[in-house]
Amino acid sequence: MLKALTIQDLAVIRQLDVEFESGLTILTGETGAGKSILIEALGLALGDRADSTMVRNSAERASVTATFAIHAIPALQAFLRANDLEDGDDCILRRVMNADGRSRAFCNAQPVPVQLLKQIGEFLVDIHGQHAHHSLLRRPVMRAVLDEYGKAGKVAANVAAAYEAWRRLVRRREELTQGADDVPSRIDLLRFQADEIAALELSEDSLAALTAEHRRVAHAARLIEACERAAEAAFNADGSALDSTVRAAALLRAVADIDPRIEAVAELLDTAAINLEEAERELAHARDAMETDPVRLQEIDRELQTIQDLARKHRCEARDIPARLRAIEEELSTLVNREGELATLDKAIAGALADYEQAAAELSKMRKRAAKKMNSEITTRLRELGIPHGSFSVDLARAAGGPGPHGIDEVDFLVTANPDQPLAPLRKVASGGELSRVSLAIQVATTGTSGIPILVFDEVDTGIGGPTADVVSRYLGELARHRQILCITHLPQVASAGDHHLSIGKIVAGGITQTTVRDLDPDERVEEIARMLGGQKVTQKAREHARELLTH
Repeated sequence: MLKALTIQDLAVIRQLDVEFESGLTILTGETGAGKSILIEALGLALGDRADSTMVRNSAERASVTATFAIHAIPALQAFLRANDLEDGDDCILRRVMNADGRSRAFCNAQPVPVQLLKQIGEFLVDIHGQHAHHSLLRRPVMRAVLDEYGKAGKVAANVAAAYEAWRRLVRRREELTQGADDVPSRIDLLRFQADEIAALELSEDSLAALTAEHRRVAHAARLIEACERAAEAAFNADGSALDSTVRAAALLRAVADIDPRIEAVAELLDTAAINLEEAERELAHARDAMETDPVRLQEIDRELQTIQDLARKHRCEARDIPARLRAIEEELSTLVNREGELATLDKAIAGALADYEQAAAELSKMRKRAAKKMNSEITTRLRELGIPHGSFSVDLARAAGGPGPHGIDEVDFLVTANPDQPLAPLRKVASGGELSRVSLAIQVATTGTSGIPILVFDEVDTGIGGPTADVVSRYLGELARHRQILCITHLPQVASAGDHHLSIGKIVAGGITQTTVRDLDPDERVEEIARMLGGQKVTQKAREHARELLTH
């Protein structure tokens, strides 16, 4: 819902703050008072093209701020979240136009491209008249309206899902067939690489073992020397660790019965002596296994060099060569089995396409039934709205370009206002008043199917009166039960149908013309409608008629 509109230095508006309510809000006033400026201002907040001539004379810039309550519009909330613009239950759109022609846009106080305002506006407002936010002029919206009218939403979702399933399979096939001419040579290369790596019989464990062996063989002399010196110091020399430990344990054991603590120390020394004897044996075994072997060292050097060369060739670390072999084997298996996978994919693609075509055909049938009913209903409403020879038709054509996520139909709304004119696309209807009434007829016929919560009607009553005006007012009232409606009107019958009434006027202060907006109370509303009935000179009879309209 539109909550408020703040305008500063735009055209003849110096400063204007307007608050809005739910339901049907009527905007009336003399010609030239500035009613259309309010709609233009709202359009600017929604991303319409700005013009430096819109800036009030002597002002440096103009600004428009529109505040919307969006708690009941989850799609818009999700859109704002996705763009990091969410800020509670309100959405505040602001547009600033400089006198030099520059323009800036903001959403919830954050600078944004003007195009983003347009995208946000598509969730919020439809302006019916000679303005740019008429969503019913867009074919995707027409298609969505028709599907909702025909209660085809579930089937349409099935079509979209079937299309996506088919597309996934097609994309996979495209991946497999990409560079198909190079596949034989690629297979040959992969086989050579796999054989080359496999010949090394290399694993993570074997590489680690080879590296460790290289260290041992390369430092064999140093290791032998260290073992011999350690053995001499610990076990062979006078006063060796082993002999000293054995003697110490014997001395303590001789007096252990005197103090239990001595017995514990003696046991520790016995254990140490046992460990030293085991160390002596293990050191001897290690020493016996060691020898300097230049030939083996050269062999290991060659093996490690071969591994390093292969790692550089494959642009990886030596430790990653086994993983590289697995990757090569996986790619090779994929390519070798490619033909079989392609055959399987082709079968799956054919099945997915058949599923899609079945769902799309069902959707197309539902659309045709809905279109027939919609044609009749909207044509009837057009004639009730003062277009006596009006006719409406939903055009369903086969969509070009093959399968699509929305089925096999291209949807267009056609209309004619005159018996001697053929049906033509709605977007080509020239008359703003006629377009507004056509839009009104469509909106009433499809009430509850459109997700746009705010509708603005400008010039909806152009060229009509009498019973037709009563129909317009009734239709607007029906819409207002479901959405917020703003309507600029010159007809008292339409004005009397409003839940709220704003009067637009002009005053001259200090030689400057300014637009004003007043929220009329019941008595003021009687006077305004009486003025619309009888002109500037309001008679008692006009007042009585106004009261009758308001209580009708």
